[in-house]
Amino acid sequence: MTTHNMNLNNNKRDAHSFAFFGTSHFSVLVLDALERKGFVPTVVITQPDKPKGRNLILTAPEVKIWADARKIRTLQYSTLKNPETVSAIEKENCAFFVVASYGKIIPKTILDVPKYGTLNVHPSLLPKYRGASPIQSAILSGDTKTGVTIILLDELMDHGPILAQKIADFSQWPVRYEEAETVLAHTGADMLAEIIPQLPTDTITKTTQNESEATFCKKIEKEDGKVDISNDSPELIYRKLLAFAVWPGVYFETPRNGKMIRIIIKKYSYSDNILKIETVLPEGKKEMKYEDFLRGQKN
Repeated sequence: MTTHNMNLNNNKRDAHSFAFFGTSHFSVLVLDALERKGFVPTVVITQPDKPKGRNLILTAPEVKIWADARKIRTLQYSTLKNPETVSAIEKENCAFFVVASYGKIIPKTILDVPKYGTLNVHPSLLPKYRGASPIQSAILSGDTKTGVTIILLDELMDHGPILAQKIADFSQWPVRYEEAETVLAHTGADMLAEIIPQLPTDTITKTTQNESEATFCKKIEKEDGKVDISNDSPELIYRKLLAFAVWPGVYFETPRNGKMIRIIIKKYSYSDNILKIETVLPEGKKEMKYEDFLRGQKN
């Protein structure tokens, strides 16, 4: 396998030298798949370490952990708008950038730096589901398919011209978020591996997105996992269980003794529009059978 991360000599650009902008687990999945194809970034650019967990331990983004394990330099910025940041990124002298789940809008001053532009891996069939939660939105909306789009990024959200688009191949659909994320990331990396060698030739067809078909999806919040177990349809609850399997999970609340008791749904089955909840996790308690929980509510 040939690895395209050659050092630059005499300030010349290697046609395959690139900076990777990413933060989340989706980014790592893309990097893993790119690495298997022989494409490794010269530098990784990600967000700063953040406190996580109950003890608020300062934790590095998953992308930084990936890069450190391979001795790839990481640059971490809370903003990309400072002239000093632009200058530092310019000095990397990369031929192009790749963006996958970076988490912030990248300003035009950065996008204009690389000779061959900035490629964005977006896990939806753009212009549908621009924004922060395309995978969850496709699952929740009852779509019959989803896929990946590679765009030449501009300063607007998920707006640039389309370089490639592919419907993802799932054995079944919908699937749990983590399975969808993996398939879409690997699909996107495969598409990148085909596009990257063509960048110096400038022969890639660029298709303008149809603005009349654009839809936007919001950032997922913890409250989005709440369901009304009595009134929401079984299909809606099932799709939330799939979409929010990693975070925030799905829960319902039931009043008793003047308090709200939170229940986390852990195990279930779904067939013919019938949702069977097997196990629940009441807040502050151990997992129990759903039937036992219901029995306790009646007593």
